[in-house]
Amino acid sequence: MKIEVKELSAWYGSHQVLRSVSMGVRENMITAIIGPSGCGKTTLLRCLNRMHELVDGARVEGEVLLDGENIYDPSVDPVEVRRRIGMVFQKPNPFPHMSIFDNVAIGLKLAGVRDKRKLREVVEDCLKKAALWDEVKDKLDQPGGRLSGGQQQRLCIARALATSPEVLLFDEPTSALDPISAMRIENLMLSLKREYTIVIVTHNIQQAARVSDYTAFLYRGVLVEYGETAVMFKTPRHKLTEEYLTGRFG
Repeated sequence: MKIEVKELSAWYGSHQVLRSVSMGVRENMITAIIGPSGCGKTTLLRCLNRMHELVDGARVEGEVLLDGENIYDPSVDPVEVRRRIGMVFQKPNPFPHMSIFDNVAIGLKLAGVRDKRKLREVVEDCLKKAALWDEVKDKLDQPGGRLSGGQQQRLCIARALATSPEVLLFDEPTSALDPISAMRIENLMLSLKREYTIVIVTHNIQQAARVSDYTAFLYRGVLVEYGETAVMFKTPRHKLTEEYLTGRFG
């Protein structure tokens, strides 16, 4: 397992959002987290790279092991965790007035990389991996905010790739996009899993069926069912899972 979640519970103040969630995330595969609104999907995702704790009053109990090491151990640097486990958000969030080039290079520059040749190589490589290079290679000095929504989301993916993560977290990455742009992001995730481990939160059951190898179904903060997507979607073990997948609630 690339990531192991053990008895993970999470709160916002006195409100408990996750209740003793345990599951594994397999390397170089796509794991989808599904469930109705408010069930704790995004909270679980944000716990995987210690972003949950950035919210005032938020706290976590339990363990998240990355390659066997508990990322919540006091000796672990949360900044390093977030470098190894990158995140792409629901709404594309490039730095609008910063150039396309600098949007991708910003993480490296903040880490102290000044070699212009190295920066150029990384930016080109990441834009190619994000399937954006051919569309922007002649306008790298233009603001990232000028790109279309789908292009901005791929730019954010390139930015996440630039710091050499091992895991990529996607929080409903296509919900703000048109169907064609959404399909590009789905195809991109399928190509990226050759090099990265991916976890995606999605409200779109069909999307989970298309892209994921494994699926976790959450309901009211509890992990109801977890397993291979093809098996779960065909023969769910729990009645609640079946009712959600067939659209009886959600």
